[in-house]
Amino acid sequence: MTDRIVSVERNTLETKIRITINLDGTGKANFETGVPFLDHMLDQIARHGMIDMDVYCDGDLKIDDHHTVEDIGITLGQAFAQAVGNKKGLYRYGHAYVPLDEALSRVVIDFSGRPGLYYEVDFPREMIGSFDVDLFREFFQGFVNYAGVSLHIDSLKGRNAHHIAETVFKAFGRAVRMALTEDPRMAGIMPSTKGVL
Repeated sequence: MTDRIVSVERNTLETKIRITINLDGTGKANFETGVPFLDHMLDQIARHGMIDMDVYCDGDLKIDDHHTVEDIGITLGQAFAQAVGNKKGLYRYGHAYVPLDEALSRVVIDFSGRPGLYYEVDFPREMIGSFDVDLFREFFQGFVNYAGVSLHIDSLKGRNAHHIAETVFKAFGRAVRMALTEDPRMAGIMPSTKGVL
C-alpha cells in the first residue's frame, strides 16, 4: 500500500483551514482550531482511529463556531477522499460500539463513494460548556459530503452530554480504522461488485 499522507488547504471568507492526515499513523495529533471542545473530539478520532492529524483553522469565531466546525468537517472529508485513494484491498466497511460509563454509541461507515448521513443522537442539553451540540451534525455532514461515505451514527444510551459526544467520536475513529484497514484476502481487488467505488 502506498503512503496515505495528505495535506489539504481550504480558504473561504469565513475560514482558513490547513489539515494534514496520515491514515497509517499512531494517533499523534495537533490542533489549533480556536474551539477547545472540538479539539478534544478530533483527538478522539486521531487516537482511536490511529490517524496522525494536524488541524489548523483561523475562523470567524467572533460570530460563532458554526463555520469553523462545519468547514473543518468539509476539509477533513476532502483529506480522507484523497488519502484513501482507489480503495482497492480495503475492508471498506467499519463499525464500532463504544461505551463511556452510562453512554453507548454505535457508528457504522461505508466508503462507498455515495454521501449519506444518518444521525440519531439526542443530547440532554444544548451546550457542552460553550459548545453548541447541534454543530456535531454539521461537522459530520460536511465530512460525509466530501469524503463520499455512508455514515450511520446512533446514540443508544446516555444521560451525560459530554459522555455521549465522546462515545460518538471514539466510535467514529474506530469504525474508520476498521474500514480503511488493508484486507490481505482482497489485495489489489476492488471491494465492490461494480468494480469501482
